[in-house]
Amino acid sequence: MMAKKNGGVSFWYEALGGVPRYRAPLPGDLEADVCIIGAGYTGLWSAYYLTERDPGLRIVIVEKEFAGFGGSGRNGGWCTGEFSWNRDSYLSTGTRAGVIAFERQLRDTVAEVQRVTETHGIDCDFLMTDCLTYAQTPAQWQRLQQDHAEALSWDVPASRLELIDGAEAAARIRVPDAHGALVRHGVARVQPAKLVRGLADLVERRGVRIYEQTAVTGIEKGRVSTSRGTVRAQRILRATEGFTHGIKGQEREWLPLNSAQIVTEPLPDALWQQIGWDRFQLLGDASHAYCYSQRTADNRIAMGGRGVPYRFGSATDVNGQTQPATVAALVRILHRMLPQTRGLAIDHAWCGVLGVPRDWCATAGMDRATGIGWAGGYVGLGVSTSNLAGQTLADLVLDRQTERTALPWVNRRPRRWEVEPLRWLGVHGMYGLYHLADRLEARSGRRTTSVLASLANTLTGR
Repeated sequence: MMAKKNGGVSFWYEALGGVPRYRAPLPGDLEADVCIIGAGYTGLWSAYYLTERDPGLRIVIVEKEFAGFGGSGRNGGWCTGEFSWNRDSYLSTGTRAGVIAFERQLRDTVAEVQRVTETHGIDCDFLMTDCLTYAQTPAQWQRLQQDHAEALSWDVPASRLELIDGAEAAARIRVPDAHGALVRHGVARVQPAKLVRGLADLVERRGVRIYEQTAVTGIEKGRVSTSRGTVRAQRILRATEGFTHGIKGQEREWLPLNSAQIVTEPLPDALWQQIGWDRFQLLGDASHAYCYSQRTADNRIAMGGRGVPYRFGSATDVNGQTQPATVAALVRILHRMLPQTRGLAIDHAWCGVLGVPRDWCATAGMDRATGIGWAGGYVGLGVSTSNLAGQTLADLVLDRQTERTALPWVNRRPRRWEVEPLRWLGVHGMYGLYHLADRLEARSGRRTTSVLASLANTLTGR
């Protein structure tokens, strides 16, 4: 099945009438107090909190395309406050109490995003709901039970997480072969492009200058070189996430991992009743090559997954266009999860990249010697994590020591990715093993996770 439209950045912009008109580029050399590279969620949240704490700062944002061109305008719209990285990995840069505090602050970001959007009138289809992760095999159900037990052992409140059995899971959304589900309460659905556009307009009204069509060619202490001129600033923030590899000297810092989505035509009420998806919950599964989905405000189903996980040499897509094979794979996932949707047209397909550090753990920080800060590597959890990143970077720019700046993700610097072809082989090998493990678990009915998935994690250090 082909999508009626492929690319065009994302469906989220199509729903707004198409991609926005470009803002003006950098007019030439200038000076600022803070220069932010990248006008996505991380850069815009950083600018927002800086204007909150020091309205007199001269803040400039430079953006290669337009605000929200990257993952911020293409993601699945899950604002979850979730922590799904390896908790033990953060013990190398912090304590158990610090990891618990980190996770607690992430959970708080959902309410904070709601506060900001409501306070400033940003209409982004924000809706508090639940996230349901379904197990369709015995091995998946075992993993969900293990995830639940581990989270509780790290002081995640029991009120936040709930395990439900197969009968109750199927009653909430009629996913076939449901062995059970893990329910995360206190999460939200958003329309990603509406959120990033609203943030960009908000910080502009506060005096932040956003220059689009301005490609960064180099970063050094006190200086950002671009295709349009030079910005001199005491503090520089790199907020480029999945596009970090495109900056000179950052080629192996973070790997751009591909993620793709499809969206259906609007569903009639009778079909929603058949599916039973009546509360706009976020929907995912516990497969190794997991999927993520939402019911949109205009009653479509958006379904996402990895597709082709990585392009050789850290290449990225062209304007969001994805491969036909990826579209077909996502349609198969949609039909596996929701067979009631067979026959629905696919109105749009698109893809984007997200940033992956070598240890698969998010990071934020500031090099005091150079005045250069960074945040990202969210590995798919950017909608909520970028908010905490923005708050943290604002503290670091202003030299404030807060509970946020003491969290174990601050100033964490994992090693760089390997040169090609090793990273291509590693990432494709990992996802190949994940897909094979999923197929074996589904066919065998085994109750334990396939050793192939554990081998995949070991292969890439995930």
